[in-house]
Amino acid sequence: VQLVESGGGLVQAGGSLRLSCAGSGRTFSTDAMGWFRQAPGKERELIAAISWSGGTTYYAASVKGRFIISRDNEKNTVALQMNSLKPDDTAVYYCVTDTAYAKLLQGREADYWGQGTLVTVSS
Repeated sequence: VQLVESGGGLVQAGGSLRLSCAGSGRTFSTDAMGWFRQAPGKERELIAAISWSGGTTYYAASVKGRFIISRDNEKNTVALQMNSLKPDDTAVYYCVTDTAYAKLLQGREADYWGQGTLVTVSS
């Protein structure tokens, strides 16, 4: 089972980036999916999650109104559209999946993790 993120990079404050995550090895169509991030010197935090159907989403207060999570179950992918980026958004972003949406919302662990992709927002 593998999750592979893409789309990270360097962007100026106020800009946008779109992260994508492709899953392989099994179908994730019945799993919750989400994105964590970890900034230098800070704890890892759950910033967005989406239920298996896409009908329920969660956003951390720090990104609500700026980030949008979406998924495509046919393609086994999840995406994170990041708008109005700020220097504080600089972090390594990790794609995750879990069979339990409620467990994912606890923001501590997940069944599967990607390797992470670095997002750097310059001021």
